[in-house]
Amino acid sequence: MENIKANLVLDAKGLACPMPIVKTKKAIAGLEAGQVLEIQATDKGSKADLKAWAESTGHQYLGTIEDGTVLTHYLRKASGEDTVERKHPHVIQNDELEKKLQSGDQFVLLDVRESAEFAFSHIPNAVSIPLGELEERMNELNQDAEVYVVCRTGSRSDLAAQKLSEKGFGKVFNVLPGMTQWNGTTESITK
Repeated sequence: MENIKANLVLDAKGLACPMPIVKTKKAIAGLEAGQVLEIQATDKGSKADLKAWAESTGHQYLGTIEDGTVLTHYLRKASGEDTVERKHPHVIQNDELEKKLQSGDQFVLLDVRESAEFAFSHIPNAVSIPLGELEERMNELNQDAEVYVVCRTGSRSDLAAQKLSEKGFGKVFNVLPGMTQWNGTTESITK
């Protein structure tokens, strides 16, 4: 396992979401099709983030090796025509979501940040399913409900919204710009 050959090594240690992905986009752009990028990160959420980003752009997520606090991810650059980055088409701004919360309408608010992020601050009644667990926990959500997906900055929630839509959820909205700019009510589960 130790001798995985990468064409380029990216140091994203100490960076929080969305920076590992921002740096990965830049680094992978400089590679030729088929070349491998090694990303070293310490952000626990980076595994799910990079895997989902790779899937949404057509690049190949090869795997992650965990060594202590460092996660070493491997991505293979796709051939050029596959790499159009998709964005989920339906978005809602933070202030619109705040109005919706006050309206009493029935909907699902899905928070796809890591559980530690959720524990310290989240919107009341939000459902916590980290992006990396979404695939196997999708059945916990009502497929017919309106689903509003939130994360820290709008990038993980964009990937989650795409995933839900692909699995038959009809009314999915990505909340922008997400929790970094949220001015509404929050609660914490840490006492």
